[in-house]
Amino acid sequence: MQKVGKFKKLFADFNHLNVMIIGDVMVDSYLWGKVERISPEAPIPVVALRKREHRMGGAANVAMNIRSLGANPILCSVIGTDDKGDQFLELLKREKIDDIGIVRSKRRITTTKFRIFGNAFQMLRVDEEMDNDLVQADYLTLIRVIDQILMKVKVDCIIFQDYDKGVITTKLIKEVVSRARAANIPVSVDPKKKNFMDYHQVTLFKPNLKEMKEGLSLTADLVDQQTVTEAAQKLCSVLECKYVLTTMSEKGVMISMINNQEEENIFIPAHMRMISDVSGAGDTVISVASLCLALKCTPHEIAYISNLAGGLVCEEVGVVPINKEKLLKEVLTLL
Repeated sequence: MQKVGKFKKLFADFNHLNVMIIGDVMVDSYLWGKVERISPEAPIPVVALRKREHRMGGAANVAMNIRSLGANPILCSVIGTDDKGDQFLELLKREKIDDIGIVRSKRRITTTKFRIFGNAFQMLRVDEEMDNDLVQADYLTLIRVIDQILMKVKVDCIIFQDYDKGVITTKLIKEVVSRARAANIPVSVDPKKKNFMDYHQVTLFKPNLKEMKEGLSLTADLVDQQTVTEAAQKLCSVLECKYVLTTMSEKGVMISMINNQEEENIFIPAHMRMISDVSGAGDTVISVASLCLALKCTPHEIAYISNLAGGLVCEEVGVVPINKEKLLKEVLTLL
């Protein structure tokens, strides 16, 4: 009963947190239709369009997860002054997420991923994007906006949600981490390849196996717990971070740390469930892990709860935020 009360209080305390999310945002555009014939122009199916749907993607999906968990997301990014940028702001408004941290630039386009579905199966994806780093003027505007927010709002955690689209740069990482450390704000990272080794002295670093292999330039696959442990501990040492939370797909997660020069690794196996779609699971894991980190949960609790959350969203079709009540019920059931 003591643990039940503890986790209920933990989930209730999520509601008092302000979380800054810095990263690449995008519009996920879904085109749904029916396929009944093959094109006479080429051997490809013709999709008769029935429905269009637009959702927020990238770092904005982390903001959606943070909000669905009861906390207040503060999303910081750069989008274009184009029609898709207008659409993104409308989506933010619809979801009741503040746009205080969104910078608009004439030098960028708003990243958009078009997914075309025929007879309920995804047939094609078309990406419209720029992946070059922010120019100096846009970088300075973004860092100024971040500073203004940090001065006005008590931020309990900062998340870097990196998709290698250019919003997050080496200089931005260094400046934000420096500010966070000075203010004693924990920083968590969901990395991608380009900036992988630039996240020095963050609190929690969350790679998956593919990102870890590419980021460390490993030649051999990470096929077992031993090789994953060695790679994670290397990251702990090189990046000087407190925790490395490695997601291992259907195998579960591992959280690694170095305490008083002693290596420690906690492996949490995946809970058996029916998997429908793994899209967005990483966004959910970093969201839950970051809230737990902000509330000073133990490493085991961080890994355990975020692992369950990542599995739960895989039961849903498409990219959807975690259901807080459903997650708490599962945590309490599996105690």
